[in-house]
Amino acid sequence: MLVNLKEITKQAADKNCAVVGFNVFGYEDASAVIRAAEKLNAPVILMSNKDAVDYMPLEIYADLFCRLAKNAKVPVCVHLDHAKSYDLIARAIKAGYTSVMYDGSQLPLEENIKNTKEVVKLAKALDVSVEAEIGSVGYSNPEIAIKGVYTKPEEAEIFAKETGVDILAVSIGNVHRMEEQGAKIQYDLLKEIQEVVPVPIVVHGSTGILDEDMKKLITYRIGKVNIGTALRMAFGHTLRKEMEEKPNAFDRLELSKAPMEAVEKAAFEKLKLLGY
Repeated sequence: MLVNLKEITKQAADKNCAVVGFNVFGYEDASAVIRAAEKLNAPVILMSNKDAVDYMPLEIYADLFCRLAKNAKVPVCVHLDHAKSYDLIARAIKAGYTSVMYDGSQLPLEENIKNTKEVVKLAKALDVSVEAEIGSVGYSNPEIAIKGVYTKPEEAEIFAKETGVDILAVSIGNVHRMEEQGAKIQYDLLKEIQEVVPVPIVVHGSTGILDEDMKKLITYRIGKVNIGTALRMAFGHTLRKEMEEKPNAFDRLELSKAPMEAVEKAAFEKLKLLGY
C-alpha cells in the first residue's frame, strides 16, 4: 500500500525499530526490496537519489515505484532523496512521490530554514511528507565536494520548530557511500539532539555503520535509516560474478536473476537489524 513518510516513521521512532529507506534504481532492486519487506511484514521506503533522477526522469520512477507500492502487502513510501531544487521537488510531488527531502545542509542556517519552509508549505497542502537535513553528512569519496559537519543540537531544535518538517536528518558520525563498516557514531550528540527535536530523526549513510551500532540506534528516536551502497554492492558484485561464470550469456533477464536475489537478501538482513 502506498503511504507517506509521516505515517510510518513516527510509529517506528516510538518503538525499537526504524523504517529503512533504500536507494533503488529500477524494477530489479525495487521489487527485491518489497519482497524482503513483505517477508518480514515491515514498512519500507523506495528512494530516488540524485544519481537516479539524473539518469532517468523522475516521472518514470514515480509511475514504476508507486505502482509497486500500491500492489505491495506492506506500507511503502516513495521518497525523493537529497533534492536541492524547489522545482524538482514540485515535479516529484506532481508525479506522485509521497515524500520529499529538501537538502539545504550546505547553506547557512537561515537560508536552509527559509527554503525548507517553502517546501513544507507546498508539500503539506498535498499530504506529502517532508524530510530535511541540519548539520551535514559527508561522503567517503573526497572528490564529492560535500563538507561533513556535525549537527548542533541548538540549531536542530530551532530548525525543526521553525520549518515544521516531519522528520530530520542529522550528522552524528555517519558518512555517505562507505563500502566498509567503520563509522563512529556519536551517541552523546544523538541523545542531545533527540531531547530537543520533536520529530523522528533520520540517519543517512548507514551502509558504513556497524551491525551492533545499527541495533543500538533503534533504541533512540530514530524513525528512518537510509541504505544505498549495500544494495548497489550486492547487485553489482553478483552481476559481475554471473557474467564471469556465464561468458556466453547476454539476456538481461537471465543475468539479473541472481543479482535480484542478492539485493533481496541484503535488504532482508538490514530490515532484521533494524527491528523487524
